[in-house]
Formats: sequence, C-alpha cells, structure tokens
Amino acid sequence: MRTRGWGGDLPRTEDEARERIVAAAMRCIDRSGPGKATLADVAAELQVTRQTVYRVFPTTAELLTAVGEAGATQFLDRLTDHVADITDPRDALAEAIVYTLGRLPDEPYIGLLVQVGENELFSRGATSSRAMEFGASVLRRFPIDWDEVGIDDEKLEGLAEFMLRVLMSFLQYPSDPPRTPEQLRVYLRRWLGPALDIAGTADT
Repeated sequence: MRTRGWGGDLPRTEDEARERIVAAAMRCIDRSGPGKATLADVAAELQVTRQTVYRVFPTTAELLTAVGEAGATQFLDRLTDHVADITDPRDALAEAIVYTLGRLPDEPYIGLLVQVGENELFSRGATSSRAMEFGASVLRRFPIDWDEVGIDDEKLEGLAEFMLRVLMSFLQYPSDPPRTPEQLRVYLRRWLGPALDIAGTADT
C-alpha cells in the first residue's frame, strides 16, 4: 500500500482501500451522474493517483461491478421491504420483478452497469454462481415458507437463476408495445405460477 495520499489517512488493509474507493466512486456518481464520473474523478476524490486505484481495481469494469454490488445490497433491502406483506409466492415473485424493472433504471449504482454500456458485463455477472447464491439468499428473506411450497435449498438456487434470467431478458428486450405495471404483473403471475407448481412437485 502507498504511504502517501489518501488525505493523510491511509487505509490499514486492502479491504479498507477497496471500500473507500467504492465509496468515493459512489460520491462521484452522485455529483456527476453515472455516465460522467471517471476513474480520474475517483482518484482525485481520494487524493491518490489513478495508478493507486488501478492497483486495487485493475479495470474500470471491476470498479463498476464493485459499485453495483454495493448498491445492490441497499436496493435489495428496499425490495425486501416492498414485498414484506406478500405471502403468496407467485405474487411475491411477480411483484419483485415489476418493482425491480420499474426502479432499476433510476438506481444510480446498480443501473450504472446498464446505463454506461456494460450490458454484457452485467448480464454475465447476473448469471454467475455467486449471483445465484446471492439471489437465493434474497428469496429466503421474502415472507414465504419455501419448504411448504416444495422448494428446498437446491431448488431455491434454481429459482433464483430462473428469476435472474427472466429479469435480464426484460432489461435487454423490453416489451413492445410497453406493458403497464399491472399488465406485467398479470403476465408474470400467469407464467410463473406453473413453473412454481412444477418445481414444487418435481423430485429433481
């Protein structure tokens, strides 16, 4: 770790450096917008050189991913609160997608990955094994007794993958003509319902 810069307050560990760079990137995005904040802005915010930032995040894409993941935690807390009173799994899953599609373009951190042209990075990351595990952990926070509907832990990860793939398809290929939120809820409940029924009764 460099012994200069950082406003005279050096990070003690690599993890702390990562956290501070991500936090600085978020502040830059708040000021300039997701399409205008640059790595040079982040370095200036931290009073370090761009090379210092590159040592922690070798590419801009890696920094964007870290910012997106930090924003995802905040967003998913709000999503969980939004579906807190929905106990029917079909309704909860449909509402989760409708809510996400409606809010994601306005999310300054998560939406960054889509808005600044990192669509391929975002879609590839969204279907990684890490994303599946994270998605399953989010579903466990829903007010649903998954065991009661026949969804064990293994199936829950499969359901998380299915939901992420549905979400990515809507992000990359929006409905034409556009559906209203209520039309989208009806559409999703109609087709998610049979998928849940099959998953809940199938042995594998």
